Amino acid sequence: MTKLDIINEVSEKIGLPRNVSEKSIESIIALIKETLAKGEPVILRKFGSFHVKEKRERVGRNPKTGEEATISARRVVRFKSGKYFKQIVDSGVSSSS
Repeated sequence: MTKLDIINEVSEKIGLPRNVSEKSIESIIALIKETLAKGEPVILRKFGSFHVKEKRERVGRNPKTGEEATISARRVVRFKSGKYFKQIVDSGVSSSS
C-alpha cells in the first residue's frame, strides 16, 4: 500500500474530499518527521511507537573486498509495534478502530 492508496482509502471511508484527506495525511506525516527530528518519541496507542536512536561511529567491512571502512555516527528511526497492533497482524483480521 502506498501513501496515495492510504489517501484514497481515508477519503472513501470518511467521506472527505480527496484533497482534504491528502492534506490531513501529509500534515500527520510532517508532524511525525518534525517530532522525530527533535529527538522526541512519537507514541500512537494501539499502533506502536517511533523513536530516534543514536548510533556511534564504528569500523565496518566491505563484504566483497573485506576492506575496513569507517561508518560515521548517525541517527536512525526505530519502530516498535504495540501489543494490539501485533495481535491484529498476527490474526490477519481487519480492524476499523
